[in-house]
Amino acid sequence: MKEKCNHCCTKIDKLTVKIDDNKILDNISLHLHCNEITMLVGKNGAGKSTLIKAMLGEREYTGSVNFSSQHEGHTKLTIGYVPQKLEVESSPMSVYDLICSSTKGPAVFLKKSKKKYDEIESHLKEFGADKLIDKRVCDLSGGELQRVLIAMATMPYPELLIMDEPVSGIDAKGKKEFYKLIKRLKEKHDIAIFIVSHDFEYIKDYADKVVLINRKILKVGTPDEVLSSPEFLSEFKVGMV
Repeated sequence: MKEKCNHCCTKIDKLTVKIDDNKILDNISLHLHCNEITMLVGKNGAGKSTLIKAMLGEREYTGSVNFSSQHEGHTKLTIGYVPQKLEVESSPMSVYDLICSSTKGPAVFLKKSKKKYDEIESHLKEFGADKLIDKRVCDLSGGELQRVLIAMATMPYPELLIMDEPVSGIDAKGKKEFYKLIKRLKEKHDIAIFIVSHDFEYIKDYADKVVLINRKILKVGTPDEVLSSPEFLSEFKVGMV
């Protein structure tokens, strides 16, 4: 595995989220580095999605979240985001339209720009999705939509890629292909990847670091360290009657 570098870093320090007097997250401190896949695990209601929203500035919190980059030409760290789901059931928008609308490309209601079309098609190819460029988003399968959303979140390639349960509803074959793709992205583009995941069977093979939370951090370490820890076994009642 390529040696981890220090060109980009996300530092979360004493992050706390409250609703009235109820702490949804309590004193979360965590570092995320480039060329590293960190998987965030925890029971339903543990605060995983709330942490993602706080990092993206969509939820008020106390404490701090600092993004830093030392890559040449970057004054701040670039972030890509893949949501848990996208409401596209009745959208007539094509994959080209969707990605074009998320970038600084021509307005989607105008005639297609060949230059932009070729750029998007070339980018989709890395994700095995170039043949989908003219397909309506509402007609995509779960696995196809997943690849398109990852392509969209990495155009241009970010230094930090955040994903909130990106394989929810995807079959076993699709999940395996997803994790292979994420590993390639990390290694080829030196990206810090932060994934909310319930896929324990893939964590050992693909995670560099695992964070177990239940409103506060219970355990941080390698997959073996976390998955065999008393904290994990207690949270998920593994081996208990």
